[in-house]
Amino acid sequence: MVLFSAFVSCKNTKANKEGITYQCPMKCEGNKIFTEKGTCPLCKMDLEPLSNKTKKEESTKVSEESIFNLSSKWNTEEGKTIELKDLKGKTLVMVMIYTSCKAACPRLVADMRNIEKQITNKKDVQYVIVSIDPKTDTPEKLKAFAKENFMDGEQWTFLQGTPSSVREFANVLAVRYKQISPIDFSHSNIISVFNPQGELVHQQEGLGVDNKETITKINETLKKN
Repeated sequence: MVLFSAFVSCKNTKANKEGITYQCPMKCEGNKIFTEKGTCPLCKMDLEPLSNKTKKEESTKVSEESIFNLSSKWNTEEGKTIELKDLKGKTLVMVMIYTSCKAACPRLVADMRNIEKQITNKKDVQYVIVSIDPKTDTPEKLKAFAKENFMDGEQWTFLQGTPSSVREFANVLAVRYKQISPIDFSHSNIISVFNPQGELVHQQEGLGVDNKETITKINETLKKN
């Protein structure tokens, strides 16, 4: 029996070609994972394949550094109310702008669109535009802005918060902004990349800069997850 158990244990350390992992339905050995289909060496029940959902949940655990710890609520351009944790599971590319801006923001939007065009994986990346002018940028105005700028696809999300939630989020991103007139703001020009766990992995600062490093970081993040 000892020799049999040792053989099974050794056999199950080899990865299978499909990358499928298995687990005893009774969890006789806790959360032990097997890489080969077979039976549990203890209870002899057939091992069950772990679902992709389970793998994805394990890969999106939230750390203390995650933006998903923020409990503020946001309105989307579609009129839905969400929390940042609702974006969990995808690589996030985020920028803070205001739609009535005529100077820097249009260039930031162009940079975001340029980045989006260069990423071939469309389903696992979400591009998020956060307004620093929540009083003016209502969900209706954000929706109109999205359509005008050809950013109305499912991969784009626009967020309107409250003055306090916007300030809190800006502090996390190290984005500085200040209202200098009833319709104008001065602000940092930063595009941020977060992994699916909500942790900041890269920032691009400036307007019209070479975004090669940002593209590389997004692709690296996608490969890891």
